[in-house]
Amino acid sequence: MLTLSQIKLPVEHTTGQLKKKIARTLGIQEKELEDFSVRRRSLDARKKPELFYVYMVDCKIKNEERAMKHSRGKAVKTKEKTYSLPPHGTGKMPGRPAVIGSGPAGLFCAYLLAAEGYRPILIERGAPVHERKADVEKFWETGVLDTASNVQFGEGGAGTFSDGKLNTLVKDTAGRNRFVLETFVRFGAPEEILWEQKPHIGTDILIRVVENMREEIIRLGGEVRFHSQVTDILPEERCLVINGEERVSVGAAVLAVGHSARDTFAMLLARGVSMEAKSFAVGVRVEHSQKMIDRAMYGREERGNLPPASYKLAEKSESGRGVYTFCMCPGGYVVNASSEEGHLAVNGMSYHGRAGENANSAVIVTVSRDDYGSDHPLAGVEFQRMLEKRAWEEGKGKIPAQRFEDYCLDRVSEETGTVRPNMKGAYRFGNVRRIFPEEIARSVQDGITAMDRKIRGFADGDTILSGVESRTSSPVRIPRDEQFRSSVPWIYPCGEGAGYAGGITSAAMDGMKAAEAVIREYGSR
Repeated sequence: MLTLSQIKLPVEHTTGQLKKKIARTLGIQEKELEDFSVRRRSLDARKKPELFYVYMVDCKIKNEERAMKHSRGKAVKTKEKTYSLPPHGTGKMPGRPAVIGSGPAGLFCAYLLAAEGYRPILIERGAPVHERKADVEKFWETGVLDTASNVQFGEGGAGTFSDGKLNTLVKDTAGRNRFVLETFVRFGAPEEILWEQKPHIGTDILIRVVENMREEIIRLGGEVRFHSQVTDILPEERCLVINGEERVSVGAAVLAVGHSARDTFAMLLARGVSMEAKSFAVGVRVEHSQKMIDRAMYGREERGNLPPASYKLAEKSESGRGVYTFCMCPGGYVVNASSEEGHLAVNGMSYHGRAGENANSAVIVTVSRDDYGSDHPLAGVEFQRMLEKRAWEEGKGKIPAQRFEDYCLDRVSEETGTVRPNMKGAYRFGNVRRIFPEEIARSVQDGITAMDRKIRGFADGDTILSGVESRTSSPVRIPRDEQFRSSVPWIYPCGEGAGYAGGITSAAMDGMKAAEAVIREYGSR
């Protein structure tokens, strides 16, 4: 197989034109191109408003050597890396494996274990995804929070109510990344995620994919238990305590609880599981008109058939702190992502069509032990809680929102301007700036102001800020050895909650690694 890169065509091209360009680059007639498939497609907007798609394609032809020479370095011989699991170990597992948490890490871990005959028990504190969707929508409409079933907890994890972005910076030589994407497609995601440079699914489709994966885990011999919180562990007995009363003996437990399982972190620490605080980031959600972002990124008044534009920005504040955008949601919504009474957190979400009026992203600042002043493993958790309590108070239980001009002047907004909040959950005007310690508040302001040099209008006075964006990543890390074991050797921490991932794809890949560790050590029952 030949892989051909740097095939560049105007965005309005046809499939026929792509085929013609491939054949011309290889120096062959179109009929000699037996087959081709797109491996990657990215957008080149450096000469906007002239926009181009740049392709990497896999080609099947007969005379590869001649074609490689004619391509002048654009074509190389490749062999696709196919993901494979390790051979089963020889150890005898003294019970069924449990996977705690059904976010991407837990879901993919349980899926691989089930496929290999290990009959895992997938334990989820929240509700099945359709029931959870109803709970979340009720919360957004009424403000009545279910602390066990919300944007953070329930089948699919926190990523279910996000943009569903699937790009990752994790270097992958084992084929796990491709396996994750192909698995999503198998269970209902659009095929385009296999080649788009910035693939995304969207909440509406992700819900269906998660449900289909659960049904396959059950079909393969796994068991899925909802409304089942692990409230305690008995380390010497290899035992989990569910909902404070039921004891479940397990052979191994993969811990994939997500970044918001604060009560679980506290319980594990009390039971002797080693844990440490880690840096994370906090900030605000910013909303702009999607049309303004499209104009800035595409150089066109109308984007035509192009998707809503996205961006990724990074700057430094006057104090030297890094300020950057995170989890950008084109055509999306800011959502109330709270999981604790009297505390409020926000996130961004998009449906697959990304048809919302606004673009939003987090603008965040890294925080560390210097900010929360303690070496205690859960000090970062308490810092998050402090900010979320202030956010709840600023909005009186609703999302606090503020125009950027008023944020800079440290005053509560009285009305919106050219940008109106596009939110899931009620909002009210509040002083978002007052949520933060002043150095962080000022860093956010400096960052947004500097970002205006790259996207004109980013720091417009009518830009809407809301807060608090506090659940960017886990504030703790649960150390593990090379075999993925924690300080309690039958517990395998993985995913975002354990401090080893930062998004849907990287969490899924880490869950796969945890499954591999279990498979490598034990034989299936």
